[in-house]
Amino acid sequence: MKKQSLFLPLAAFLLLGACSSERKKDASAQQKAGARPPARVDAFLVETRTVSENIEVPGTLVAGESTEIHPEVTGRIVHLNIREGAIVQQGALIAKLDDADLLAQRRKLQVQLQQAQTTVNRYAALEKIGGISKQDLDVARLQISNAQADLAVLSTNIRKTEIRAPFTGKLGLKMVSPGAFVTQQSVLTTIQKTTGMRVDFNLPEQYISRVKAGSFVQFHTENSERSYAAQVIATESGITGATRTLTMRAAVRGVEAGLVPGSFARIRIAFEPNPNALMIPTQAIVPQARGKKVYLIDSNKVRFVDVSTGIRDSSFVEITSGLKPGDTVAITGILGLKPNAKAFVRKVVNRPEKKGS
Repeated sequence: MKKQSLFLPLAAFLLLGACSSERKKDASAQQKAGARPPARVDAFLVETRTVSENIEVPGTLVAGESTEIHPEVTGRIVHLNIREGAIVQQGALIAKLDDADLLAQRRKLQVQLQQAQTTVNRYAALEKIGGISKQDLDVARLQISNAQADLAVLSTNIRKTEIRAPFTGKLGLKMVSPGAFVTQQSVLTTIQKTTGMRVDFNLPEQYISRVKAGSFVQFHTENSERSYAAQVIATESGITGATRTLTMRAAVRGVEAGLVPGSFARIRIAFEPNPNALMIPTQAIVPQARGKKVYLIDSNKVRFVDVSTGIRDSSFVEITSGLKPGDTVAITGILGLKPNAKAFVRKVVNRPEKKGS
């Protein structure tokens, strides 16, 4: 009886050990098989498309010519001919400064010049008979030259009292009144050329090679939806470091009616269509701290691939490097994907499903 009682506990112990061993084998088998089943995703087949790229940048309308009008000499305004907002022709009189003192000085110099000429004539006769030296005659002739030079300077200053339009254009607001004393720093008004309008804009660095002198752009202003055409005529000498843009200037072509210098403009640039653009849905892109990645499904295995992107719209983004036509990228379920994990593609969204499948 004692032998039988010892046998029963021993048998129970061996049975428990066998069960534990079987459970370990099952767990090991599950680990080898993978605890998680393959992820099920929708995918997109990378293919080429013809894509037209357009960009829009801000700009500013600039007059063909524009300047402030200052007097060249100091004086008091005796006549003012500024009709605010009026079109004036080149050379039109805008203001006249008091020139009474200058005219008096000119008359005085003219008299001195006559006296100097008379003196030279007399000295020349005396010099012939030895009455004076040749040096005295030369000094008298120098007096004539000095008087002529002073008279020329004075005549120039008198002309400068007449302030005239430097070119045909539209006058701005009047900044002074008759009787005001003005200097070379005083602004009388402004004038802007009403034809030959231009538009300046800053082009991002990545587009510089695609816009050259002679390229055409379209633009419209805030106060009108009408579209205007302009042709690039010049660029700044270098890129602005702070904004990484290049300033460009385009001349308005065709009708300029309604355009006001200084107005804000929206510049639209249409580039040549790219027939070989690789476009994928935007949800396939996984932003990273440095760059962007996509999940590439290759033989039901997941690969994490670096990509570079180009233009985009509300639904698609261009891939400029990292993918090729025929690649398959995951567009759903990507949060649960890991590199080298198994994945099952339920459907390719840009390929029709076969009937009966």
